[in-house]
This record gives sequence, structure tokens and C-alpha cells, in this order.
Amino acid sequence: MMTYWNRVFYFFVKWFFFIALKIYNRLSIRWTSSLPQRNVIVVANHASNLDPVIMGAVFPRRLRYLAKEELFKPFIFGNMVRALGSIPVRKSDSQSAGTALRTFLKLLESGENVLIFPEGSRSLNGELQPLEGGVALIALKSGAPIIPSFISGTFEAMPPGSRWVKPLHLSIVFGDTIDSVKYIPFGKEGREMLLKDLNEVFISLSTADLPGKSRNNS
Repeated sequence: MMTYWNRVFYFFVKWFFFIALKIYNRLSIRWTSSLPQRNVIVVANHASNLDPVIMGAVFPRRLRYLAKEELFKPFIFGNMVRALGSIPVRKSDSQSAGTALRTFLKLLESGENVLIFPEGSRSLNGELQPLEGGVALIALKSGAPIIPSFISGTFEAMPPGSRWVKPLHLSIVFGDTIDSVKYIPFGKEGREMLLKDLNEVFISLSTADLPGKSRNNS
């Protein structure tokens, strides 16, 4: 549970990034449905280090997610992304499916909202990569509803290796809630069904029209 001052700092960081993204990157946001009353699993495509910052600034609830400890080395930025909900992990731990599974399940059991990038790592070409099975396993074990989302423009604005954000247009669309409980009775087959449906949702969201969105993100 956050202390009063941690909560104040969180809201300051959240609004700082939100306003900066709206002004500098003309960030567009679209919701297609309302949020469930309970805590949720938010899933998003991942093509840039900018993605978790955007999600933390835009999503109305605090999100918890895993991030490599290297991201926290710049003192000021590191403390800001930590305030948004990031959890530093060693590189070896970040590559361990078991570590991620236990951490996310513990967070969900405690009532936290979590952010998962189901591709497993950043896309190196900006295209959606095959989804890994961990997100389906976490969803079925926890029964938490899934909020799918798709971020556009971050690969061009801050590609892998870049230290600066270009003033290009960014957009994000949140899709309809996916009820993970309905997949539980199908066991292992249910995980495959959920991954297939989630992949189809990502493809659909990637082509969604947003005000000011262009196909070249310029």
C-alpha cells in the first residue's frame, strides 16, 4: 500500500507524463468500453521503452509491471517510472517465466492492476510479434479480466537504442474487456484459445481509427 506522499508523487508523475505526451506527441486515446469494478490485467503491444510510460500515464488506475533494473539507473527517471508502478528486476529474473508468473499472480491476489506485454520483449521492427503463453496462464490462474490495448507510433518516436523521444504523433486504443473465466473450463486448450483471440484483438485494434492518427505516425 502506498503512503500519502508516495500517492502524491505518483499523481504528480502520472500527470506530468500525461500532459507532456498530449502536448509534445499529440497523444490520442480511445476507449471502447468501461472498466470492470475489480482489478484487471492490461495487455499491450511493445515496440519501445516509451510504452510502459504511456500506459502508466494514460490508464486511470496504477499499473504494476516488471522492468529491467537498467531502466532505473538514471536517478530522476528511475524514481519516476518506479512511482508509476514499475518493479525493477535483474536481467536474469526478467527472462524467467516462473519469476514473472509468481510475481504477477501475487500482485493480482493483492488487488493490484498489472500491465503485461505478451510479446515477451520489444519488437525490433515495430511489427506485432507472436504472443507468448504466459499472459494466458496468468489470466486463467487468477481469473482476472483482460483489458487489451494497442499503442501506435512509439517505435518511430523512440525506437530501440534511442535515448530521445521524437515529437511524432502517438495513439492508443483500449478494446473491450475479455472475460478470462470463460476459458478456464477448457484447460490447456483454453490457453490456446485465449491467445488466439487476444492476437485477433491486437490485429483489430492496430487498424482502429483515432482522431489525428496517420498510418506513418508523422
